[in-house]
Amino acid sequence: MAGRPRAFPDDPHPRTRSKGSPLTTAPDSADLTTADGQDRAPNRTVAGEAGRRRTFAVISHPDAGKSTLTEALALHAKVISEAGAVHGKAGRKSTVSDWMEMEKARGISVSSTALQFNYRSTEAGESADDAVNVVNLVDTPGHSDFSEDTYRVLTAVDAAVMLIDAAKGLEPQTLKLFQVCRHRGIPVITVINKWDRPGRTPLELLDEIGERIGLTPTPLYWPVGIAGDFRGLLRRGEDGQAREYVRFTRTAGGAKIAPEEILDPDTALEREGDEWATAAEESELLSATGQDHDQELFLAGQTSPVIFASAMLNFGVRQILDTLVALAPPPQGRTANDDTVREVTDPFSAVVFKVQAGMDTAHRDRLAFMRIVSGVFERGMVVTHAQTGKPFATKYALTVFGRERSTVENAYPGDVVGLVNANALAPGHTLYVDKKVQFPPIPSFAPEHFSILRAESAGKYKQFRRAVDQLDSEGVVQILRNDIRGDASPVMAAVGPMQFEVVAARMKAEFNVEARMEPLPYTLARRTDAASVDELNRQRGVEVFTRSDGVLLALVSDKWRLQYIQKELPSLTLEPLVAAGDE
Repeated sequence: MAGRPRAFPDDPHPRTRSKGSPLTTAPDSADLTTADGQDRAPNRTVAGEAGRRRTFAVISHPDAGKSTLTEALALHAKVISEAGAVHGKAGRKSTVSDWMEMEKARGISVSSTALQFNYRSTEAGESADDAVNVVNLVDTPGHSDFSEDTYRVLTAVDAAVMLIDAAKGLEPQTLKLFQVCRHRGIPVITVINKWDRPGRTPLELLDEIGERIGLTPTPLYWPVGIAGDFRGLLRRGEDGQAREYVRFTRTAGGAKIAPEEILDPDTALEREGDEWATAAEESELLSATGQDHDQELFLAGQTSPVIFASAMLNFGVRQILDTLVALAPPPQGRTANDDTVREVTDPFSAVVFKVQAGMDTAHRDRLAFMRIVSGVFERGMVVTHAQTGKPFATKYALTVFGRERSTVENAYPGDVVGLVNANALAPGHTLYVDKKVQFPPIPSFAPEHFSILRAESAGKYKQFRRAVDQLDSEGVVQILRNDIRGDASPVMAAVGPMQFEVVAARMKAEFNVEARMEPLPYTLARRTDAASVDELNRQRGVEVFTRSDGVLLALVSDKWRLQYIQKELPSLTLEPLVAAGDE
């Protein structure tokens, strides 16, 4: 399709330019076929396809607007026609990415989903095929009790968007997840959200980012208007000078793409007066303090591009997408257990990072989400499961966002694919063809909450056992057992107590089993060995269990009891596990 990107019939608000500039439309979501249905890129290469992909996750503290931003991005990419979040309590909708009843009722996300869409940046040439990028957005749980699930997602992405509430600034969950990104070398783009509401000053927020996490913020766009009076964005040049003014207009309830008007600096000054002048002065001040974007420093994890936005109003969302496409890195090779690197052009390999069941109550299927590391995935291909050495058929392969599904025929490095009824797969497992490869496992977090799980009705013991095994294999909770308590009373171990609520809700909804939970008086878990078990079980405030993967865990009442045992019985094995937010 030569010429300008076509306007979308469902978008009544195209972008306009002032003073006689040509009219342009919102960026085409850019399918890869011409007007006569022919393939635009018949000679695709793995390297070329990998280079077009951007795979990222959004990390934030609860209630920073993560799910709302996810849907705003999908709206701008034309994946959905209307955002699911609507102003006001009356008639409020849940976001389409939140599919569990518990998520809809509480307005929080407790599971992860993946969304793929094509996107043509407004900075790209109008007819360049390689300007069409494939964006893989992996949504994550927002609540801190599910940080382990978020951690798994971060093993599958190449970049992250750190979402910050304009009024609250950096919050504990955001800090923890940023440390995971830093440890894994994941570059971070910062989005300061909710600028349409009263909040702190932009310079104060940047200072906090620099001081608390040691990351130099380098704004690409600067807000025009204080928090609560969001008029638009000043687009900064390399020298901090204002290049243009992106002026937004609200839509009803923020359900549609906000129209943009692009003004030159002189027109912006005439239109906005002191608000524009203040924004321009602050932008120049940022340059004077060295806060201009440097791509090498960004990829090295030393700086973070910053964009101000309102996901609820769809202000600044296009700018986020354009920044991701322009600056975020494409998929790279991954280091295997033997320290070799599986390059993106090598034969097919993938890592399972998430297992989820219960997404389709009509079919009760089980999905294993895998990130393609190398090569080309073709639906129906037979791959090898590295952990067992057994073949695995991939007849049923899907992309999934909430409960929406579509079949995948082919996928490339960076893509996320859901394999249906993958009962043998668990987070951290490797799939491959040709030369064997196995990637490092995904560690489990150290649990801090423990509870006995029992079925209310003895007559539903079989369903109870099946439910426990399924939720354990998905990693919803860790299941611990010992001879004293028996299989009828397994112990759940979790990072946060809300994980127990998810277990109870899913057991009832998916297996028709009412479950009862009884908290245990333990707060710490330590890895131990067979030689230490008998002595540890004789200690007050200690109980030893076997985790489903065969690891022996000693549960301890508190840190003082642990310190006492380590001092009095130093020969016993009590090794720390991975803590939430660490690796």
